[in-house]
Amino acid sequence: MKFHPAKLGCMAAAVATALMHLSATAQQSPSTEQAVAAQSDAATAANAAGSGTASTATATAAPAPVAAAADGLNLERVIVTGTARGQSKMKSSVSSSTMDLDAMTRNAPTSAAELLRAIPGLRSESSGGEGNANITVRGVPISAGGSRYVQMQEDGLPVLQSGDFNFITPDSYVKIDGTLDHLEVVRGGSASTLASNSPGGIINFISKTGDEQGGNIGITRGLGYDQTRYDFSYGGPLTAKTRFFIGGHYRNGEGIRPTGMKTEDGGQVRGNITHEFDGGFLRLSFKHLDDKSPTALPVPVQVNRGRISELPGMDPRTVSFYSPNWVRDVSLDKNNGKVSSNVNDGLAVKSDSFGVALSLDLGQGVTLSENFRKSSNSGRFIGVFPSNNGVVGSYVIATGPQKGQAYQGRAFNAVVFNTSIDDAGNTLNDVKLSKSLTLGGAKLTGTAGLYTSSQQLGLTWNFNEYLMQAKGDSPALLQTASSTPGFIGPAFGGCCSRAVDMEYKLDSPYLNLGWENGPLNVDASVRQDRQRATGTANIATGGLRYEAATQQMVNYKIDHTSYSIGGNYQLQRNLSLFARASDGVAFNADRILFGTPLDGSAPVNINTVKQLEGGVKWRQGGASAFLTLFEAKTSESNYEATTQISTANRYRARGAELEAAYRLGDFRMNGGLTWTDAEITGTAPGQEAVIGNTPRRQARVVYQLAPSYTWGDATIGASLVGTGKAWADDAHTIVMPAYRVVNAFVQYSVTPKIQLMLSANNLFDRLGYTEVEGDGHAARAITGRAVKASLSYSF
Repeated sequence: MKFHPAKLGCMAAAVATALMHLSATAQQSPSTEQAVAAQSDAATAANAAGSGTASTATATAAPAPVAAAADGLNLERVIVTGTARGQSKMKSSVSSSTMDLDAMTRNAPTSAAELLRAIPGLRSESSGGEGNANITVRGVPISAGGSRYVQMQEDGLPVLQSGDFNFITPDSYVKIDGTLDHLEVVRGGSASTLASNSPGGIINFISKTGDEQGGNIGITRGLGYDQTRYDFSYGGPLTAKTRFFIGGHYRNGEGIRPTGMKTEDGGQVRGNITHEFDGGFLRLSFKHLDDKSPTALPVPVQVNRGRISELPGMDPRTVSFYSPNWVRDVSLDKNNGKVSSNVNDGLAVKSDSFGVALSLDLGQGVTLSENFRKSSNSGRFIGVFPSNNGVVGSYVIATGPQKGQAYQGRAFNAVVFNTSIDDAGNTLNDVKLSKSLTLGGAKLTGTAGLYTSSQQLGLTWNFNEYLMQAKGDSPALLQTASSTPGFIGPAFGGCCSRAVDMEYKLDSPYLNLGWENGPLNVDASVRQDRQRATGTANIATGGLRYEAATQQMVNYKIDHTSYSIGGNYQLQRNLSLFARASDGVAFNADRILFGTPLDGSAPVNINTVKQLEGGVKWRQGGASAFLTLFEAKTSESNYEATTQISTANRYRARGAELEAAYRLGDFRMNGGLTWTDAEITGTAPGQEAVIGNTPRRQARVVYQLAPSYTWGDATIGASLVGTGKAWADDAHTIVMPAYRVVNAFVQYSVTPKIQLMLSANNLFDRLGYTEVEGDGHAARAITGRAVKASLSYSF
């Protein structure tokens, strides 16, 4: 059965009609409902003053609210992500999760992507180090690197406009530290229309803004590995109506995976200043990030009858091919000059940004919101990728203290993915005007907005190939015929010395209408994304020289209209039902370069996601639950650079997502479970054999469980994250086994201002594979156990 937008509209209309009928016949105390609404509006106003993403209101606008139920999911918390105006989770018709800074810290994350594994419904392959992660949501495939269908934001604006650029992912530019106030995640739903390139969802990291005076300094030290980190933050009022916040971190060392030297160095500083005035506020913000860290790529393995096994001396949890025995990697720049790079620099990212947020109450129910940010982003991605799983033989060591000695053992071809991120800067602006009207006992709110962005993408690829020892502890290069130690030549037949200079511009007008009448909320939104792509791309001849004759000109326009309609009905104070239908798009960026013509002479493929979802939100005492049933249909196209193969697949996924929490005194328990039944429903000609198969890396079950207990001045807790087995490839020839990871912490308050914490990531040192190369010669796994101790002082 085909998935028609018209059918979605009919189904959504039927849902809205049913909800309106329930509204007309509901027997609910008007005074209680009005108090609940007042509470939500007051929370919206308070949140607006903190985040700058919703309209402001005066403190006297609402009567004293009814106390919210003490539920673990904080269902009365107002969310501003994926909504036209702030709204509590209990009253909104989207699937959303929140996490405050304390919860983030207790999860002992080693990166932003590692933290996201604790969010139900998110699939985060956090095996790439501090960046280069693959992220998606329930039922939507991971078929390209990065986060094609999920937008990662800081304070309501994207980090990068496209989440799946080659070698540059948004999580590389997001760091977890004390500058964050909380995290908001919206899965599906209105993410299709209230942001661009985000049909699967929005991940929004929201900053502190100095609402409370005080600060914190801290030091963290790795136990069993070399890493030292320093954190600081401080904020508070400057005058009666002006406040500020500043914070950040710095860390250095070897890192969790042994490299034999210091391969981590850097950090960030973020800050803002907010001035409030009658009817609004103005906020200026900045960020400076300069950091480098190792990136983890697949390591050689072997596959026998579809089962993965490790090679002797090659533990995928700890292996790093960064080594003091590397030579400089000499590569080609865009002007046919030579550039020398230190392979051990790994993933280096730099970002300088400046932002302005403005909120104005214009009177008569009209509010104006403006959110602007300009960022300069750059860096370099250097990782070592095995092009085979090696051959056992007799070799001569070419570098390091054993240079010239014989080596009997396994050697593999090491490809250095050396990509210069010349320019990933962007200019982003989101302006919206809202008007609220009271119609009898109902409230109608209309929001019209215009989002514009200009995203630069300047990349220079170079893939040189070397012969290297297959060992995990400071491997050396081996002798070849080249005068450069270990050097073989350009990798993959010289396919991958590439120069990319692109600009992607988006103009995205959108409209949202929200209607609220007692326990019923209905909203509908539409967005038109118009992308203009211009620039050039080139492949160096033989990997040695760029020629004008081979340069590809890019100049095309493409657009798509997305929609979302949903409703929420609050049956009683502690029980709500919701439903939603959506259609969204994720435009391709550089992953379709060097494939079909992109000069406007041929159609340009897009990636679309159509979703139906519905569920229930419930709480009773200290228990709360959020259950969502979903169906997602994805249509996409890809072009694989190294194989030069184009694919066009269609997917369908159905399932259920549960998020639950329980509190009893000093005991807390949060958890989640996502069950997904997914299949490939269509392919390009010649690839039909995979139709009906489960998409690669899609486990049927993913789950989280996080208990904690406070006993006097001490808190002890753990988090369990698990995934069922999955196929590593669409053809179902390689199995990735199920695995579970336990993170744990112990926190102790020495005094009210001094805290000690001991935390462990992957406490039991489990091996978990997240991806496998199609022929089975290499696989990437999560990092092994990492234990750290921290001391912090609050003032």
